[in-house]
Amino acid sequence: MTLPRREFLCLAAAPAVLAAIPSTDARIEDLTLSFEDFLYRTPYKFGGREVDRVTMLNVRCRLSTQAGKSAEGSASMSMGNIWAFPGLPYDITLNAMKVLAARLATLTRDYRSYAHPLDINHDLEPAWLKAAAEVSRELSLTTPIPKLCTLVTASPIDAAIHDAFGKLHGRNAFLTSGRDFVRHDLAYYLDNPEFRGEFLDKYVARRPIPRVRMYHSVGASDPLSAADAHTSLNDGLPETLEAWIPYSGITAIKIKLNGADLVWDSDRVAEIDRVTTRAQAARGFKAWVYSLDFNERCPSAKHVLDFTLRLKQIAPTAFSRVQYIEQPTARDLNANRANTMFEVAKLRPVVIDESLTGLDALLTAREMGYTGVALKACKGHSQTLLLAAAAQKYKMFRCVQDLTCPGAALVHSVGIAAWIPGTSALEANAREYVPAASKGWEKRYPGIFDVRDGYLATKGLEVPGLGT
Repeated sequence: MTLPRREFLCLAAAPAVLAAIPSTDARIEDLTLSFEDFLYRTPYKFGGREVDRVTMLNVRCRLSTQAGKSAEGSASMSMGNIWAFPGLPYDITLNAMKVLAARLATLTRDYRSYAHPLDINHDLEPAWLKAAAEVSRELSLTTPIPKLCTLVTASPIDAAIHDAFGKLHGRNAFLTSGRDFVRHDLAYYLDNPEFRGEFLDKYVARRPIPRVRMYHSVGASDPLSAADAHTSLNDGLPETLEAWIPYSGITAIKIKLNGADLVWDSDRVAEIDRVTTRAQAARGFKAWVYSLDFNERCPSAKHVLDFTLRLKQIAPTAFSRVQYIEQPTARDLNANRANTMFEVAKLRPVVIDESLTGLDALLTAREMGYTGVALKACKGHSQTLLLAAAAQKYKMFRCVQDLTCPGAALVHSVGIAAWIPGTSALEANAREYVPAASKGWEKRYPGIFDVRDGYLATKGLEVPGLGT
């Protein structure tokens, strides 16, 4: 195995490097993985595909300082292989992610330097990407594991390290990446001189906001009213959008669209607006918003513009409620440089999601007219903090999306929305599709797992670590 760059430094000049190690740095002593499988209570359709199950990757990590103090952290993330690794059958991509997870865990355990979690992630990411290429060859995958998929697979490992580091020092994990804990500025981690002399404490709030607006998801096949619901689940939870609105006090709705069918998409938004207006009127509520997610299925930027023009024509009130548009065209920005979003962004913020795998992608997106970013726990805590800093510096629109994140993964996502200044809202759809995976968490965080006023309450998140 190729040792991380920091390890070479320790071997070449151990006394000098050890003397420079901050007393807060920690070493990984143990790291374990486990998997859990859950079936959805109802399928979730997006990007032309239906998802009816999820595999959770759970990670536990123990860190220790040179002084011998230790702490254990934990994290969890949906594997999300349909979203993170499209193009191959479900079982093949899920197996590839499981094999990769084991490989990444071994690489992480073998990292023997005392370091800050940001440095661990910075040093190991190249090795993780190399491991993904190796697994792709070993499994004879016709499509190699994408970088996005590698980030998703590594994300609970990175988060567990941050959780343990925060607990080790009795501080919230969002407050342990400033100049009092790290030895490098943001220019080092982002490899960009624009950030010279800046640290993450400039871009993270001193305390979390008390509540975060929740986006309720409407999948492309979800029933909107009782007339659309042909079967009944009889599990005590709402089964239509019209029933969910009063149940959760919904004030924001994320609409999953087809992308390839302009007429169907605009008609769908118009119908959702009619149903929502009726349900909101029944409870005397007047102000709500939508986000539109095409999951990169639109063939061109012109298609998006044509969609907005038709929506404004057939349902002007619905269009007026659109807060932002998410990833309308293909995720490979460099292969689709003609799909610029300047004209669309004049109407509403246009947010990258699948495309956002690093600062290079963010800068390319800005060059192409994108004006916002979707921050996600599933891309790693370290990267999310760094890209959130970049998004703030460049004055970009910021929202937080989930990956049907239940349990600890949702707590982590809420933390990102609560600690990163200027975040507009958070999508949280596991309560709709796979509530069984969050069983027990409602006792610890009732304001997150039993939403009744349209907002996720952050009470309890100021604990050491990530709250997971």
